[in-house]
Amino acid sequence: MKLSIVIVNYNVKYFLEQCLISVKRAIDGIDAEVIVVDNASADGSCDMVAAKFAWVKLIRSESNLGFSKGNNLGIEAAKGEYVLLLNPDTVVAEDTFEKCLAFMASHADAGALGVRMVDGKGNFLPESKRGLPTPAAAFYKTFGLAALFPKSKIFGKYHLGFLPEKETNEIEILSGAFMLIRKAALDKTGLLDEAFFMYGEDIDLSYRIIKAGYKNYYFPETTIIHYKGESTKKTSVNYVKIFYKAMIIFSKKHFGGNQSGLFSFFINLAIIFRGVLTLLANIFSSSYLFIIDALLSFAGIYFITTYWESAIKYTQHYYPNEFLFIVVPVYIIIWIVATFLGGGYDKPFRTSNILRGIFFGTLAIAAVYAFLPNEWRFSRAIIILGAMWTAFEMLFTRLSYHLIKYQALSIENDEEKKVLLAGNNEDCTRAEKLLIATGANSEVVSSVQQISEIKKLALVYDINEIIFCSRDLSFGQIIDSIILCGNKMEYKILNENGTAFIGSNSKNTAGDVYSFDHHFKLANPIYQRRKRLLDIFLCLVLVPLLLLNIFIIKNFGKFLSNWLQVFSGKKTWVGYAGAETNNLPYLNAGVISEGENFGDMNLDGPTLSKLNWLYAKHYSVGQDLKLWILNYRKLGK
Repeated sequence: MKLSIVIVNYNVKYFLEQCLISVKRAIDGIDAEVIVVDNASADGSCDMVAAKFAWVKLIRSESNLGFSKGNNLGIEAAKGEYVLLLNPDTVVAEDTFEKCLAFMASHADAGALGVRMVDGKGNFLPESKRGLPTPAAAFYKTFGLAALFPKSKIFGKYHLGFLPEKETNEIEILSGAFMLIRKAALDKTGLLDEAFFMYGEDIDLSYRIIKAGYKNYYFPETTIIHYKGESTKKTSVNYVKIFYKAMIIFSKKHFGGNQSGLFSFFINLAIIFRGVLTLLANIFSSSYLFIIDALLSFAGIYFITTYWESAIKYTQHYYPNEFLFIVVPVYIIIWIVATFLGGGYDKPFRTSNILRGIFFGTLAIAAVYAFLPNEWRFSRAIIILGAMWTAFEMLFTRLSYHLIKYQALSIENDEEKKVLLAGNNEDCTRAEKLLIATGANSEVVSSVQQISEIKKLALVYDINEIIFCSRDLSFGQIIDSIILCGNKMEYKILNENGTAFIGSNSKNTAGDVYSFDHHFKLANPIYQRRKRLLDIFLCLVLVPLLLLNIFIIKNFGKFLSNWLQVFSGKKTWVGYAGAETNNLPYLNAGVISEGENFGDMNLDGPTLSKLNWLYAKHYSVGQDLKLWILNYRKLGK
């Protein structure tokens, strides 16, 4: 057998399906096998592979083994002269394997090969070619010198920015997303080092291949899509820790003595430095609007109180410092929280959501105000004026945001995408119907059968998104078109008989899927957030009950365990009933479910599945609260 392709999958069903479709086309005429190792996915990946790709050898793991161990299972089962380690979130061209195998056959010194990779918008991914992460190279990358001088032969060694993107070159480190390895080289080096659970294992194996006397090549004569770019991972503080710890393992293994110690010192310093930067960046990116609202709201209320003192009360310092620096901030927090719960921070912004949040926040403040002692009841007028000002500034900040980003004088710009469909008439019609069914906020402007016309029509109609129907288009054509049209548009692929549009709107996102999940309220981030907030609220309400209800709640020890798991986010109080949920929005395991209401009726699988479907489609906080109250004694299940 010429080629064995090993794919390790974990909860990326739609991307795996698309990857396998592209792989099937690419192995046509090649003596090849495909091995999928599933690391205990919970999204129905295994069932999908078994149903749609019976020719694939599927290895099911009962736990998440990690990237290295998962690949090793696949390699051990492989029979090919060459082994390809391939990520499930990739798309290969029809001639990718043919070109790569021809290159390997003509270069007997080649131990392994990597290809040119782009993200879902056609941007080149620099991890396609990398140098050895020596202490110096790692230092330059960690502290930003590599980013400042990417083409420098001194500072740009990590991603080899000085080597041309479209030129074949011998390099040191290949990416595990696409790593074609000569089996004879693997026999000499051994398998992936399982000390690397995630990240670093491709660096280690690449280096061991060189030490075994082979060469690694960067081969840009074919291009693949890799949806999950390296920058995706950098947004996680946990990634920073795991990745740089992997570098320490690599250093201790390959750089002995003082060099290893110095490298470990700098890496630990880098973990702190990058971790702090990442944490600050994440906090700012997720909370900057909250901070702006809080500051502007306080500034406005401070001006209102100052004016009220001088023009209405005619008394300097009528409002004490306790009012300005304790009471007012509490008011502002209540308004912001109420607006958040009402969807006022969700995009696209809605005037009604903001006004509703301020209204209910004001009601909450008024309710608390009525129970305060007289010395803390400073002014109802300030509450009303403060609410009006806060609503105004929130609308103003959203308007400014839209004016700057979209040049639109409306905060309710739904950003409806102008879509161009590419493919035959039948597939384009099916794609348009699916877009409507999935609830995507899109308008199909035109369709095109000749892929050479795509860029021209995209410019003429000012297209935001192109959807490729892949049945009559080659993946090579799709990849070339994405690169040609550039990264100012978004791209999705609809596969034959598929019901999901798969793509990536940014190299900073792992990938996007439009699917029928959009019909479910529980798939909406607003409802997901409300459900999580209700879980936390119920946990806090239960705190005083933990000791009071030992004899009321069955199995108090299990109840306490459930309480801890819900509070930590590992469970939810109300979840799906015990039935198949692969086609429903993901939900943590529930302590109770709607099935509890039917006692000993022993509902069958189809009935429970229908209950789950209805729960996800029509989800409401009130429904969860009702179920929780009715099944209070069963919370120790």
